Amino acid sequence: MKYTSLSKYLKKEYGERFYKLSLSCATTCPNRDGACGNKGCIFCSIKGSGDFSQNALLDVSSQIERAKQLVKNKTNNSKYIAYFQSFTSTYGDIEYLRKVFFETITRDDIAILSIATRPDCLPDNVIELIRELNNIKPVWVELGLQSIHDNTAKYIRRGYDTKVYFDSVRKLKAVGVHVITHVIIGLPYETHDMMLETVKQVSKVTDGIKLQLLHVLKGTDLEKEYNDNKFETLSLDEYADILCKCISVLPENVVIHRLTGDGDKKLLVSPLWTKDKKRVLNYINHRIATYNKK
Repeated sequence: MKYTSLSKYLKKEYGERFYKLSLSCATTCPNRDGACGNKGCIFCSIKGSGDFSQNALLDVSSQIERAKQLVKNKTNNSKYIAYFQSFTSTYGDIEYLRKVFFETITRDDIAILSIATRPDCLPDNVIELIRELNNIKPVWVELGLQSIHDNTAKYIRRGYDTKVYFDSVRKLKAVGVHVITHVIIGLPYETHDMMLETVKQVSKVTDGIKLQLLHVLKGTDLEKEYNDNKFETLSLDEYADILCKCISVLPENVVIHRLTGDGDKKLLVSPLWTKDKKRVLNYINHRIATYNKK
């Protein structure tokens, strides 16, 4: 079971590994401001899935410098991936977005611009902006899909139909950007086959995938569901088993940008085994190696 990790992809394409700088462009989300909802997705924290991103009140250059300090002991590289992570990073005034993204991508220390957003927040003027940016340096667009199943989408309050995702991928591929799709493993009421079907369908169109374990975080509506015993989170063994099956159906050209994920330890309710990241990754890698021998 071979797969292309992000590290392997970066070394092949750029000759070195770049660290990500987690940033915020101080946008909100149509699922919070009333455009399609006001509570956000059921699992989303108060920081809009940007719990590790820099202070949105700072200008982007200050955010970048602060983020670089956080990884200075991990790398000797002089270039980074600027990752606009929190909320919906294409949801805002187009001229404001142009200013922030151009200020970022034209810096000598930024090798790649990565923008996290929703498939329903990519109007034509944003696609054109992304095309312009991609002509300067590589642009990655990360789409929060989570599941292809519309019943799940309604439950998690995603706010758009799955068809919108596939339409947006086509538009992004037409302007030559690297598309990364976020998928959550372990969503309530989904069977293992449903999770695997999401990965299979996504793998037909995306360039990269982030496989994210479901975390229950304090202050979310998902926490209320969990506390009411409406679902259980996955054990490490269960997650590793599903993960191996997902990887086995991915073609090698689809880059795996993430095998699991981190929840803010101060907010994490479940599963608590994820707090020991080193142990988790060692176990997952062992299971993948074992799966390869089957």
